[in-house]
Amino acid sequence: MAASETGTVAWPAQLPGGGSTVSVIVAAAIVVADMVGVGVFTSLGFQVKDIPSGFAILLLWTVGGIVALCGVFSYSELGAMFPRSSGEYNFLSRAFHPAFGFLAGWVSATVGFAAPVALAAMAFGEYGKSVLPGAPPLALAVGVVWLVSIVQLSGVRHSSTFQLISTILKVVLITAFLIAGFVVGTPQPVSFAPQAGDFAHIASAPFAIGLVFVMYSFSGWNAATYIIGEMQAPQQNLPRALLAGTLIVLVLYVALNAVFLHTTPIDRLSGQLDVARIAGSFIFGDIGGRIVGAMICIGLISSISAMMWIGPRVMMTMGEDIPALRVFARKSSQGAPAYAILFQLAVASLMLFTRSFEAVLDFIQFALLFCSFFTVLGVIKLRITQPDTPRPYRAWGYPITSLVFLLVTAFMMYYLLMERPLQSALGSLIMISGLLIYAVFRKRDESATSAPGRE
Repeated sequence: MAASETGTVAWPAQLPGGGSTVSVIVAAAIVVADMVGVGVFTSLGFQVKDIPSGFAILLLWTVGGIVALCGVFSYSELGAMFPRSSGEYNFLSRAFHPAFGFLAGWVSATVGFAAPVALAAMAFGEYGKSVLPGAPPLALAVGVVWLVSIVQLSGVRHSSTFQLISTILKVVLITAFLIAGFVVGTPQPVSFAPQAGDFAHIASAPFAIGLVFVMYSFSGWNAATYIIGEMQAPQQNLPRALLAGTLIVLVLYVALNAVFLHTTPIDRLSGQLDVARIAGSFIFGDIGGRIVGAMICIGLISSISAMMWIGPRVMMTMGEDIPALRVFARKSSQGAPAYAILFQLAVASLMLFTRSFEAVLDFIQFALLFCSFFTVLGVIKLRITQPDTPRPYRAWGYPITSLVFLLVTAFMMYYLLMERPLQSALGSLIMISGLLIYAVFRKRDESATSAPGRE
């Protein structure tokens, strides 16, 4: 890591030796795969409990998608300015300071991706029981993570093919489910047109709180920023991939909630976690649960694949900058950051065996929101401090779109601080530990540089 006297870092424009082999279609597939997990299949039951309105529910999911798009515009500007893999690690280092970037990278590289991988894998195991009765969920969870990791270790080209096929299959299955719901399902007395009492629902506290959990379902809209260095023409294709992927998911999410409400009585959904299975039983009868379980399992494979691809790129890029982590920057002959992939695989497997991933997810949510907030704030800072820096893509709707994202993210952080103060405090401690580790690495680098015989 080359540092100047002012403490800034000379970052390469792209990954050294990185191959630009990921097309815009594959990058968009990564965005879709990373976003569509189990959230959209489990959230509606708790939303209709307090918001029994079809129009208000669909508006809630539409607003969530619009906020995600506001984030897409800001991240696209930064990604086009600084086309290097690793997401917030790269952006915060450029916009603020390398220490801030390391803080974000530390969270992402250690548990930020491993915990969601473990959660998705465990969900795969639980839903897999409906497809393979008697199969132990833990064995299924560990098996899918290891299988996907082997694909990732085989190189970017094979990873791209696997990701594209699994994501297309996911979207096709969800589309088939939607068509079946509207064609075969028995219509319920629910209206998606605005009604007299809808404004009260929209202006209520449950709507605002529901938006917090809708935004969690939309998390992953920034997935392609973690692999910028592997993309073809990233300055043009990154914005396209983020926008296309997020728009596809927005349409799928609104349509899925519409079909759940269209086919299933609200009182049967209210307060229930497995709304997709309940809706499936109303659409397909007794085998509906197995059909939905198979659909979610196949979809989760692509989600795990996306996270096992993009997560290790954070550690890989950190290894390029920090001598103490250099082993993680090493690539196999197929171009895969093997040690970084194996590290994330080990952490995710440990979380699965210890069942610690749920607790970890609870206390890293605040840290992840914190990093996203300051990344978008970095767009505003750089517009002021570096107005002449080339911007191949300029955030659409700036500064309104950036401010919308900042306001909603600030509300989410406030909600977590009020509702989960202990978990938020633990998340802050994780970030502080990252700063301490950065200070140790920096001191070690300075000592090595100043040692006798070194230039």
